[in-house]
Amino acid sequence: MDTIEYTKFSAPLAQRAAGLAQLGCASADGRTRLRRLYQDGSAKIRLPAVLADPLEAVLINTAGGLTGGDRIGWDVDVGADASASITTQACEKVYRAASDQAEVRVKLTVGENGRIAWLPQETIVFDRAAFARTLDVELAAGAEALVLEATVFGRLAMGERAAQGIFRDRWRVRQGGFLIHAEDFRIGPDITGALARPAATGGAIAVATLLLVSPRAEAFLDPAREIIGDRGGASVWSVKASGKLLARLYAGDGYQLRQRLVPLVGLLNGRAGLPKLWSL
Repeated sequence: MDTIEYTKFSAPLAQRAAGLAQLGCASADGRTRLRRLYQDGSAKIRLPAVLADPLEAVLINTAGGLTGGDRIGWDVDVGADASASITTQACEKVYRAASDQAEVRVKLTVGENGRIAWLPQETIVFDRAAFARTLDVELAAGAEALVLEATVFGRLAMGERAAQGIFRDRWRVRQGGFLIHAEDFRIGPDITGALARPAATGGAIAVATLLLVSPRAEAFLDPAREIIGDRGGASVWSVKASGKLLARLYAGDGYQLRQRLVPLVGLLNGRAGLPKLWSL
């Protein structure tokens, strides 16, 4: 009998999303103007028309979310005396990962006396997601930054809770070459159990961290604490020739978090206020 040989086929590799977008802006003729725009893969940037500073940019992940193995990077360079406000088109969603982890890398650079407001909408984490984000900020002397990251572990209104998963968030902020802020937030694999601890959120699933680097930071402390209330806190420090205010909030869901986050961002972002997309 003839022997039949079977060809072995390996399982096809899952398609992964990858993207990198870079934005550079500079001050010219009294206005902040676009200097460089680069887009690759699923990372896109759109620039709404504005009549005055700051320059506004909207980040878009055309993949519609992230899952294990996806990689995306955002680089923003704000020149001396320039000002930019960065937000996202919608909440970023991190879905269940069959293998590997989704990774997001953010790099923000601000020149002397420049200002950046990094104000993405919330990251929504689904059950059994695996996610790692790094945020690196380089500020020149006299530069200011307002940096926000908000995360919701599940969507209670949809009957979804992120009970298991991995979430990592690493921040490094430098000014004039000196490290002025560093933190590493890690949770998982038992997300529900970790959040339930009294030293964490007592079971609340929505959290936010907001950092303001500015010589005027101390002036915002009392009004910020009034907005935050008893579900979070805020502190200020002097750092070199500047100062920083760090605020943390938590809430039972994303809607409750926004009720305090929106006025807090409005307070700390000055005349620029809240990104328009937050209210659409």
